[in-house]
Amino acid sequence: MKQIKYSGGLGLLIAGFLVLMIFVQPVAAASKMPSFLLRDVVTGDKVDSKKFSGKTLLVTFFATWCPPCIQEIPDLIKLHEKYEKKGFSVVALSVDESGLKTVRKLVEKRSINYPVLMADKSTAISFGGVVGIPTSFLINSNGTVVKKYPGYVPRMILENDIKKIMN
Repeated sequence: MKQIKYSGGLGLLIAGFLVLMIFVQPVAAASKMPSFLLRDVVTGDKVDSKKFSGKTLLVTFFATWCPPCIQEIPDLIKLHEKYEKKGFSVVALSVDESGLKTVRKLVEKRSINYPVLMADKSTAISFGGVVGIPTSFLINSNGTVVKKYPGYVPRMILENDIKKIMN
């Protein structure tokens, strides 16, 4: 295996910056979850974000072609199953450009038990811009975004954060 050597501290500086960008993604204090009206991939019906009022949510932007997105599905299924009766829901927003049928196949194949909706560009923008997937947002029962997770997040971290904000 060939190692790449960087001259000077530029490589270290760049690496440090990238680590900060990955792990430090502050969400503005008291930012409200944006409203949306999106198509459910299973039923085809439009789903209004008002349907989730009063619930603790983990809204995750994903795509069927994204390996970390697929990797997190079993954890999201377990979290939804475990906390659904306590007023929690995972809500997945697909950014797939291949359409509803492709996403519906994934939902059926993986037996996804939480709502999966087709996101549009304005939805991603209204959440403050989603530059990579998966990107998830933890939202308390008052509709306030309390945390943003860029990339894959282990279930243990998500579960601890969910438990902290549940009523």
